[in-house]
Amino acid sequence: MAATPFTAPVVDALTVRVLVDSRYERFLPRMSHPHVQIEHVGRIVGRPESTFACEWGLSLHLASEKDGAKAQYVLDFGYTPEIINRNFDLLGIEPGKLNGLILSHGHLDHFGGLNGFIGKHRGQMRDDIALYVGGETIFRTKWVKEGGETLPWCTLDRAALEAQKVLPMCCPKPQALEGAFTSGYIERNSFETVTGGSLVVDDHFTEAEREGKLVKDTHPDEHATCYIVKGKGLVVISSCGHTGIINTVRSAMKAANVDKVHAVMGGFHLGPANVDYLQHTMQELEGINPDVIVPMHCTGERFIEMLRQKMPDKVIYSNVGSRYMFAGS
Repeated sequence: MAATPFTAPVVDALTVRVLVDSRYERFLPRMSHPHVQIEHVGRIVGRPESTFACEWGLSLHLASEKDGAKAQYVLDFGYTPEIINRNFDLLGIEPGKLNGLILSHGHLDHFGGLNGFIGKHRGQMRDDIALYVGGETIFRTKWVKEGGETLPWCTLDRAALEAQKVLPMCCPKPQALEGAFTSGYIERNSFETVTGGSLVVDDHFTEAEREGKLVKDTHPDEHATCYIVKGKGLVVISSCGHTGIINTVRSAMKAANVDKVHAVMGGFHLGPANVDYLQHTMQELEGINPDVIVPMHCTGERFIEMLRQKMPDKVIYSNVGSRYMFAGS
């Protein structure tokens, strides 16, 4: 029997809210853009004694609407539970309205706040809440080199999730959610190389791995979260982009069978990249020609500055608490 072709859902509207990132500026001016409504948060109304907190990591609240039906997800959870829980509370987001949770990949700056977030809010969440991940390899321990030593860094704990009655759902292929879809495995067809620096033990394939030696993490479980906004095109959210932002966008385009990219958002993992690599990435991104680019997290200041110089009418400043609203036509 032939496999059923993947059909990506389409939404009438999408809102992306920054819950956790490493930057918050209270006095940003009002901003306008022809393709997205932008709402920055200064003083938090009703909470004059409080402010957002920041850290190295990323978390986004995603809300979409289709024919009056609404769906909400939290994508990634920052490095620590204190930051996501604080900002989540200050923004007044209701955990009972979440349709699910999504994790982009298995690095601590994206799932470090997960258990604490679930621990605080699980009682208000729907009974069948699921965590959508890119594949089983996300549960492997990640190792890093530090001071001449190789040390264990982080492990996503499946048992802890299941103990909190959160069902891990592996999505190695494109997966339709309510309004959203995940990209599935990100194909590596561009000039880009896999970055990230973490190591893993994998005993399934090569002799070196069977001997228990650490090998470079190629992030086979990393996936992007995506939307198609009616009449506007594809919105691709790359939380970290270890497999390459160009690879990520093209994989999402292929999965959705969509040529028009409306927005590219999130971390592009270009902070450590050299100038030639940045310029090549810029050329490819210019070829894709999205209407909106919102760089976050690990994108790197050099590439953000390059975006501002080369594509000033497309790039938008990201800020904790900010909301980006895409309306269909």
